[in-house]
Formats: sequence, C-alpha cells, structure tokens
Amino acid sequence: MGEALTSGTDVLQACGVAGQDLARDGASVEETLEGLRTTWRTLGDSDPSYDVVAAVLTAWSETTLGYLHQLSCEDPLTGLSSQAHLRSRLSELYRLGSAEGGAGHHALVVVAMPLGDDPSEEAGDHFTRAMRLARTGELARTAFVRDETVARLGMHRVAVLTRRDDRLGRRVRVLRTLLDGVEAGSGPSVRVWIEGLPPTDPGAGMLLDELARG
Repeated sequence: MGEALTSGTDVLQACGVAGQDLARDGASVEETLEGLRTTWRTLGDSDPSYDVVAAVLTAWSETTLGYLHQLSCEDPLTGLSSQAHLRSRLSELYRLGSAEGGAGHHALVVVAMPLGDDPSEEAGDHFTRAMRLARTGELARTAFVRDETVARLGMHRVAVLTRRDDRLGRRVRVLRTLLDGVEAGSGPSVRVWIEGLPPTDPGAGMLLDELARG
C-alpha cells in the first residue's frame, strides 16, 4: 500500500489487498484503521480519504465474514457440516419451490447413535462421542458420494441431505451395512431411517431442532 501511495497508482486496489491481508492476520478493525492512518500520515502527511478508508474496511469486513461463515459451516470437533449449515442448505432448496432440485425432491437420511451406549459427561468422553460421530459421518460419505451435505445433529445423530431418487433406498442399505460392520458387537445397533421434508421452510427448521434433541 505504501508503494502504491508513493507512486500514485492503483491506490484503492492496494488498499483492498491490505484490508484482506490484515483480516487474515487477525487484525481488529481498530488496528486496521490505526495502521492505515499511520501509513497515510507518514507518506502523505494527511489523513486517508473516505474512498481509501471504505476500500480497506470493505475488504477487511468481507474477508472476516468469509472466515466466520466458514467456521459456522463446520463442526470443529467432528469435521462434519454444522446444523446451522444444514439449515441454510435446506432454506436454499425451499427457495427453489417446486422446481426440480427443490426441497420436494430431497430427503434427510438420519443416523442415530444408541443412547444406551452413550459415553459419560466427562471431558474425555465428549471427545469419544465426537469421534464416533465423525466416523459415522465418514461412512455416510462413503455411501453418499455426490454433493450431499453430511451434518452433525445434536449429540447423537448425523443427517445426510440427499436427493430422493430411485437409488436412495440402495444407498441407505449400503450405509446400514457399513455401520453394522463397524458397530458389530459394541452394544445396541445404530438406527438409520429416511426422514421426509415438511412442506415449508419453517417446518424444516422445527424438524431439525426436534431431531437434534432426540
């Protein structure tokens, strides 16, 4: 940015790059503005203009929001999509209405871990539970290899948002077989079922909440 200011070329573009870099480095908005003012006063003996400040802050905010969105899309313990991301994907489908590819052409495949075999509430067992869900998610991705969303729902369940087509039943059977192979001899069996989507977007939100509490 200093080079662009000295040469007088592509100043706004350089400000945008600087805003992105500062956001990636974890600089706060206050630190970003202070650095911008210091640079401008050192090289130009004046405060930065409105256009310059806007360019830096726009780039900083877009980069920061992108990072936060990425965090909200993934459950940090399991690597699965978060419930919030699954909710967002469902809303996208409902906005398509009755068109092909909309919510009416999709379903949820739900995998429920057995409650009787649940780890305790100790810190180490929270990690154990998360690893079991992560393993379940990996098996779900083996059975559903297209662009399906595989998400964590609450403490005991994994859900797959997938197309409702003539291959859905076969994929669910494959998933059951994979799960039975992993969970054999470890206690109560894992439950797997196909959950139809309700007719409205708010109804889908209520369904996810209900499934997550189960």
